[in-house]
Amino acid sequence: MIGNGFESTGKTLMVFGALLFLVGAAIYFGGKFTALGRLPGDIHIERENFSFHFPIVTSIVVSLVLTMILNLFFSRR
Repeated sequence: MIGNGFESTGKTLMVFGALLFLVGAAIYFGGKFTALGRLPGDIHIERENFSFHFPIVTSIVVSLVLTMILNLFFSRR
């Protein structure tokens, strides 16, 4: 009986690990294939000795997409 608790915990950790790997791969490779971080409305200021980048629109888009995905998985009907 104790083994069942550890098996479900192990499966949960493997699923979260796989999701974390996929998110990491999307972030690593996504900059090369998508415009995330360079969307219109993202703030980028460059001066002689100073560079500032604040991806406000990218943050909003990522937040909306994650909200929709999580609502699909955790919606209570």
